[in-house]
Amino acid sequence: MIARLRHWSRSPAFLLGLAAFLGAFVVQSGDLGSADSARRLQTTHSFWTPAPPVLPQDYPEFGVHGRGGRLYAWYGIGQSLLMLPSDIVGTCLERLRMFDDYNGNDPSVRDIFVSSSVNILLNVLTALVCFRFLLLLGFDMNQAVAGVLALLFCTTHLHYTQNMMENNYILFLTLTGFKFHRQWLLTCRRRDLLLGSGAFGLSLLTRLTVVLDLMAGGLFLLLILYLEGARGSALRQRRFTFIQVALPVYSFFLLLDRLYQFYRFGSFFNTYVGVVARDQRILKPALSPNYPFETPFRVGFLGPLITPEKSVFLFDPLLLLTIIVVALAWKYFRPEVKAYLISSLLLLLAYISFYAKYTVWSGDSAWGDRYVSTAVELAAFISVPLLLRYRERMQTWVLTVGFGLIVISALIQSASLAFWLPLEIYQMTTLGHPTLVIALRFQNIVAFEMGKMDKWGLTNSAMTKDTWDFVRITTWNFLPFVLRRVGEAPPWVVSTLLAIWSTAVAMLAWVLWQLRKLSHY
Repeated sequence: MIARLRHWSRSPAFLLGLAAFLGAFVVQSGDLGSADSARRLQTTHSFWTPAPPVLPQDYPEFGVHGRGGRLYAWYGIGQSLLMLPSDIVGTCLERLRMFDDYNGNDPSVRDIFVSSSVNILLNVLTALVCFRFLLLLGFDMNQAVAGVLALLFCTTHLHYTQNMMENNYILFLTLTGFKFHRQWLLTCRRRDLLLGSGAFGLSLLTRLTVVLDLMAGGLFLLLILYLEGARGSALRQRRFTFIQVALPVYSFFLLLDRLYQFYRFGSFFNTYVGVVARDQRILKPALSPNYPFETPFRVGFLGPLITPEKSVFLFDPLLLLTIIVVALAWKYFRPEVKAYLISSLLLLLAYISFYAKYTVWSGDSAWGDRYVSTAVELAAFISVPLLLRYRERMQTWVLTVGFGLIVISALIQSASLAFWLPLEIYQMTTLGHPTLVIALRFQNIVAFEMGKMDKWGLTNSAMTKDTWDFVRITTWNFLPFVLRRVGEAPPWVVSTLLAIWSTAVAMLAWVLWQLRKLSHY
């Protein structure tokens, strides 16, 4: 047994999985992190209980009238299905007698279990898939480890590990699709192509715009074949096999999405955007006839790039490092790396362009621009293994800037976890726009630690101090601290959770040190 443990402690994949598990465990707040996820969980609950898909009090802010006049959520079914097993278990836990005195409080036992179990599982699976994918791209073990850690701790993936939206689920499926597509080119096994296509197809159930990810996966394959010199009959045979395997898979998942659409709204051919627009025009006749695509393209296109509230370069500085490394070392890259970079950067451009005219191009109440963050992460994390691989070809200033951006990225992502997301959103109602959200978050951390939130004018005077939101934004956003601040859980429970949480932090530090020892850098 001891020998086996020693073997595992020297396995990069095991240590990465353990780091992903511990990292996700430590950052949990017990809350789903957004109203969107809470509403998707309500839909999940309606699958197996008499609960309605949409709570009546949420309308008209949320919900659309569908077949029979019933209120339905407009989201895809993907994330709701993902949460279903955890919702069943969490509901059963919540009904145990030991939680009788706690039930009715927020965060609920069910929310704590669902958010923690789903986020941890996705984080571990994403780490393992990313590690394998980087190896398939030709990076060595140390470079692949660094790339996985960059994704987990130096991109907005970390924030969405705490605040569960659709992003990390889509990222996992997209990375899985890329990984198996690349593996298919190396092995020629149809099983690999089937799994890759299945991952891309499954993501269609979550958000239809991921058809862009699907197209990026196809482009990735074509670029590798082209850059590796495939021409003539060899290229045609690959294309034929891809269409023969992938098209039925994509069609199957698209059919499932359309059946769900028909079940709710009685049509195979519309999308929730059209249904929402119809309902909103009835409620608000003054809406633009172009709603919900009435934003000037220039505003929505430049917004994710240059605005202080949403700029991808501020929330994911590693994207800037990717651009620098690509500009300086492109000619040295392997064909598969070039193919991935072209595909991921074009995917980012496609997402920015698609949402540019959307009424809430910014992703609304989110850390950064949540609509494009997954594409940003795909393009950003690979900068670290690239920097390590070609560091000997780089000038000293490039290495200095590169490692500086890595440190800055880690600090920004860590800061994103400190408080509940709405804090800066509330503050901007009084501070106005534009607001440099990243700087404001660091200011909030310092002010909270020094007990000067009120003195520095960083609390929202419009929010009464007996509201739930005020309770949440005035404590560190980690489960033991949230429960202690709420004050409803027994003190011994809070103390036990704090001890477990502290132990997990120490174990995470140990695992990261073990990974560092395996590396030659």
